[in-house]
Amino acid sequence: MNKRPDPTFYPSAKMAMEAPPETLAFTLMLSPDFSQPDGLAVVNVDPTSGDYGKIVHKVMMPNKGDEFHHFGWNACSSALSPLTGHAFLERRYLIIPGIRSSRIYVIDVKEPLKAKIHKIIEPEEVFAKTGYSRPHTIHCGPEGIYVSTLGGGGPDGTDGPPGIFIMDCETFDIIGRYEIERGVQDKHYDFWWNLPRDYMVSSEWGLPPQFENGIVAEDLLSNKYGHRIHFWNLRDRTNIQTIDLGENHQMALEIRPAHDPVKQYGFCGVVVDTTNLQGAIFTWWRNKDGSFEAKKTITIDPQPADPDDLPDLLKGFSAVPPLVTDIDLSLDDKYLYVACWGTGEMHQYDVSDPMKPKLAGKVEIGGIVKKTKHPNGKEFGYGPQMVEISRDGKRVYWTNSLYSTWDDQFYPGDRGAAMVKADVGEKGGLTLDKDFWVDFPKGYRSHQIRLEGGDCSTDSFCYPSV
Repeated sequence: MNKRPDPTFYPSAKMAMEAPPETLAFTLMLSPDFSQPDGLAVVNVDPTSGDYGKIVHKVMMPNKGDEFHHFGWNACSSALSPLTGHAFLERRYLIIPGIRSSRIYVIDVKEPLKAKIHKIIEPEEVFAKTGYSRPHTIHCGPEGIYVSTLGGGGPDGTDGPPGIFIMDCETFDIIGRYEIERGVQDKHYDFWWNLPRDYMVSSEWGLPPQFENGIVAEDLLSNKYGHRIHFWNLRDRTNIQTIDLGENHQMALEIRPAHDPVKQYGFCGVVVDTTNLQGAIFTWWRNKDGSFEAKKTITIDPQPADPDDLPDLLKGFSAVPPLVTDIDLSLDDKYLYVACWGTGEMHQYDVSDPMKPKLAGKVEIGGIVKKTKHPNGKEFGYGPQMVEISRDGKRVYWTNSLYSTWDDQFYPGDRGAAMVKADVGEKGGLTLDKDFWVDFPKGYRSHQIRLEGGDCSTDSFCYPSV
């Protein structure tokens, strides 16, 4: 008899690494001009299949203007927590929020090639039950689905700060706000946790008027975007500490804690340092007294460029910033992948020592100025953006769109959607797979990826890797 509620749930990250390789990926498709409904693409990632690299099924939504961005599972390995109240869940549903509409779709993917809409939660319900808007990141917790938001109430999302709300993982009803005491937290972006240690970490992007119509240059140059990370007592739902990374470190985005809960550290990516256009990675850690600290451990320099080759937003700088827009950590906590969307690079760092990361590999593809083509000769369009790692750490997938209005500012004109894969060497290093290239329908862009059975930015593990 299977002792786990779902065979894709694993007590530890090490055990998850031994799982069968994925054969399917789920990728979001968005219509940047809202002329078509957004959708979910099911992609064949089995190299032995004749459909390798092809979309084998699509679920298109009944509405337009949702702007799909991030999404996640209804349940994952966190269901094995001793604190769980849901012992018999299965990884069956994908929760897809519309970042622009505040509408949430629940997609049944039990039979991936027959995936279908299970439930739609209209924005009015989100507003009424939470006071929040612009749902963003989805994490499956031991007692429910956690949803971060980028907006508060009101038409422009500035009536009160954004935060997190919780959904029932079986009925998908919205239960209510997470925060009891938020302290100084007034912006939001990503969040994740260490479940056995009972703490959560969250980050900041900006408020809706600062991102929905494109980046606001005046706000960026005056350091008005998010630059803090917040630490929470997970069960008490209170902010216990806030660390300011420095106001020049604009847009502290992805939070990636170590997967092994014994390790009390993690990483946060910063899009740009306004003093020098560098991208940065901060390592944060917990002290023995329970307090937290953070230190900048990786910097990525901008690249000089002719102003004539740059979009209007960057002409005055005569340089391309790396624009660190996503990071992801392998399940063995060894490699951190950093997407440099501006320069068109995917970096691989050995973070075995989280305080002394070392560059272990790099792939160039796309980029504002370089425009490096894929090995198959095709134009990548934008730059490496949302990155996802297979559970065994041997394959790295990524797409190329950041956010519709920001795409248009940094990469004027429609460049087309793309999804690619790189293989990881036994001793590190990355090599693009020349045979893997996903063609998306015309007029669409692609964003976040989820892998069949779980991946490295999905599952939370409750037991040590031994």
